[in-house]
Amino acid sequence: MKGLRILAAIFLCSSGLTILSFAQQGPKNDDSRTVARPRRPAGDPGTAPAPAETEQPKIPSRFGRAKEGPPEEGTPTFRTDALTVTVDTAVIDNKGNFIPNIPKNYFRVLEDGVPQQISDISLGEAPMTIALVVEFSNRFQSFYSYTWFQTLQATYGFVQTLRPDDYLAVLAYDLRTERLSDFTNDRQETAAALARLRIPGFSESNMFDAVVDTAQRMQDIEGRKAILLISSGIDTFSKLTFDKTRKALQDAGVPIYAVGLMQTIREIMDARGYMTGIDRLSFLQADNQMRTFARETGGMSFFPRFEAEFPAIFRSISESLRSNYVLTYTPANQARDGKVRRIKVELINPTTNEPLRINDDKGKAVKYQIVAKNGYTAPREVE
Repeated sequence: MKGLRILAAIFLCSSGLTILSFAQQGPKNDDSRTVARPRRPAGDPGTAPAPAETEQPKIPSRFGRAKEGPPEEGTPTFRTDALTVTVDTAVIDNKGNFIPNIPKNYFRVLEDGVPQQISDISLGEAPMTIALVVEFSNRFQSFYSYTWFQTLQATYGFVQTLRPDDYLAVLAYDLRTERLSDFTNDRQETAAALARLRIPGFSESNMFDAVVDTAQRMQDIEGRKAILLISSGIDTFSKLTFDKTRKALQDAGVPIYAVGLMQTIREIMDARGYMTGIDRLSFLQADNQMRTFARETGGMSFFPRFEAEFPAIFRSISESLRSNYVLTYTPANQARDGKVRRIKVELINPTTNEPLRINDDKGKAVKYQIVAKNGYTAPREVE
């Protein structure tokens, strides 16, 4: 891997990475008057004696105080906190295009293998909220290296596909994660953030910590949201392990769309004998980690060998996020036990109960992929 880093770098330039810091200031109040004036002491000349406060009679209530203890037997009880689950589902053909106009009765949702009753299904386009998480370390992305160019081409190319009402945050990570810009639809602010991707600092690449921290910050955001991870997939020094990262990402429920870097340069270096067996195993594990994160969160993973593949990749991501079938159901299992429930979305023929066959205009079968999260964590009773 050391030889790969040396051959991937073309030139090195010494310059500084400007770090911007922002400070928040609260509203100023120039008015020095107090809101409530103090009462004058009793006996102060020129003031009338304060009237004595008399206790007002209490308003009688026809509702008595609730009796303590459990309710009597036979007394009906009601709960309004029934658990509902929403599953964003995209049906994509083998070219990455969204397949529309699928009726509601063709969808089947299995939770822990048990079919669920779908109560509502909707379809539409909505603005996206994307966190662009970019690996930018000196391990592979030294200044003017092949991977440096590939990283910038991917990040700038994706930003050009955004619509005016889409919100984007830019985060770069090496030894630590740095937020270059917060969520905004101001493209000038985004351009200023991307302009800081010039000279990497550390050689460490803590991918696990970066994606988990971002997903946990985004889990309460409403609407269509996702993390676009542009990375080699290598993790060197994260505090979290792979298993803990998987669980945290599943709990956060934010889809991850992963774009793997260095596919071509790895094959070239391997063909020239500059990669060891450990290097091949490390990169294979890196690709599998990104695939796992994407699959288990309801996203997609891509491993392009040529930069010309980026436009089609970003178009697939946009169609998957903007055009979704939103399936809503009330689980048959309403237990609040904090356990993980596994979800599987299928397309079936309601008359035969067999997998649905989708044909194109010429009557040929179309291979399709169902993109949806594969589970959620049930809340606990104390929540």
